Amino acid sequence: MKKFEWIEHPSDMGFRAYGENLAEAFENAALALSGILVDVGKVGQKGELEVELEAEDEKALLYDWLEYFLYLFSAESLIASRFEVSEIVEEEDHYKLKAKAWGEKLDPERHELRTEVKAITYHMMEVKREEDRCSVQVIVDI
Repeated sequence: MKKFEWIEHPSDMGFRAYGENLAEAFENAALALSGILVDVGKVGQKGELEVELEAEDEKALLYDWLEYFLYLFSAESLIASRFEVSEIVEEEDHYKLKAKAWGEKLDPERHELRTEVKAITYHMMEVKREEDRCSVQVIVDI
């Protein structure tokens, strides 16, 4: 199964990420976001981050997940190239996510900068669960 694919959008960029479960689809969505920003193949896994998020629904959780990595890139000059979501659980009135990510400080001489992402959007966002796979779709503002 492919990890993600690019989707057409007239003015922004989009992708659809896949996984055998929702956690894997979220991992691949973060990988796609990193791939928009830089050449992920040149990003080492020198540092580890622990991530815990809560949101009111799956779309908000996906938004917050990707927004977190966009913030790290923009404000902290950190880029991740490996993601491991250990848990996405639905509780009474919200969803929780626990994950780890590996990456390093951005080095413009070594990391090929690609496209600037201004924001994650809810435009055309989808979270689909099927019996044997899940997919998420995201459009980012460039």
